[in-house]
Amino acid sequence: MLGKLILAFALLPVAEIYVLIEVGTAIGSLNTVAIILITAVAGGYLARAEGTRTYHQIQTHLHQGVVPHNEIVDALLIFAAGIVLLTPGFITDVAGLAILFPPTRAPIREWLKRRFKNKMDRTTIEINRF
Repeated sequence: MLGKLILAFALLPVAEIYVLIEVGTAIGSLNTVAIILITAVAGGYLARAEGTRTYHQIQTHLHQGVVPHNEIVDALLIFAAGIVLLTPGFITDVAGLAILFPPTRAPIREWLKRRFKNKMDRTTIEINRF
């Protein structure tokens, strides 16, 4: 877990800065800033649209008496994508957009569900009665 936190909070920003410098060198700093702003605005719009659509799907399933398993995971992924898209950088933008689009979100959702299931299968609970 500590290694993942180090990766997220130390290596990812360094990688983002490197990519920003390289892109800025290739296309110019104003163009780079423009792209970052455009992806932030577009990402916010897409996150809102996908979040609203998912919310309506959850409501529909609940009114039908169906548990909205996939939609709840989608809502969490869309929330995470929105946060990631607020972070300036190209790596996080690509990750956030991949999570937002339903065709690429579906395999991520299924991977996440398998991972949760595997963790639950390996977890044991002991109940001690007094």
